[in-house]
Amino acid sequence: MKILVPIKRVIDVNVKVRVKADGSGVEMANAKMSMNPFDEIAIEEAVRQKEAGKASEVIAVSCGTAQNQQVLIPAMAVGADRAILVQTDVELQSLAVAKLLKVIAEKEQPQLILLGKQSTDDDANQTGQMLAALLGWPQATFASKLVIEGDKAIVTREVDGGQETLALTLPAIVTADLRLNEPRYVTLPNLMKAKKKPLETIHAADLGVDVTPRIKTLKVSEPPARKAGVMVPDIATLVAKLKNEAKVI
Repeated sequence: MKILVPIKRVIDVNVKVRVKADGSGVEMANAKMSMNPFDEIAIEEAVRQKEAGKASEVIAVSCGTAQNQQVLIPAMAVGADRAILVQTDVELQSLAVAKLLKVIAEKEQPQLILLGKQSTDDDANQTGQMLAALLGWPQATFASKLVIEGDKAIVTREVDGGQETLALTLPAIVTADLRLNEPRYVTLPNLMKAKKKPLETIHAADLGVDVTPRIKTLKVSEPPARKAGVMVPDIATLVAKLKNEAKVI
């Protein structure tokens, strides 16, 4: 079985995001970038399936600028066999990424596409669902457990009421939730070895996909600063403030 793992390059979650002075977007210059945390979980799960003998090959793929190699090499360092970079300088939105991945999936013919449920930059939670619709494949989102049994993927997913278990006929798409696993640490020796693994670059323009942005950002602004909290001497005062000042009761 071949597993395809899409990976996104995002601002590191430990970095404080700054808005550009003109409000046109987020300041990316000199910002530390890293692999989307949910995609780290996805690549870890794909490698675990390979180590368990359920998969024969794991392929990491990323869509974006040439700098996206920075997230593909760590993906190969944790166990992906090879990587594909769909290169473009155009700002990619969820639908454009899904269309590009559809072409890659048709070319590679994976039995499973495993990706993070959402990215930590735009939190859209759309790409996996859009890709499933474009390919006409079954899907399971927010996966907290994945078991491969023959031509079935048994997925336990997190829902508002608790958990739900689905049996998908492969090929299928699964999006990883936080509790699916804990990604392993990327060691320096493995990073050096990963640089020798195959990394194919494909230009998005050669795939015949229109990646023109369909949504225009009018303005980006920081949330308003919160007022400082106050200490109250007793419950009666708290209730009075909630009723008379905050007017929430």
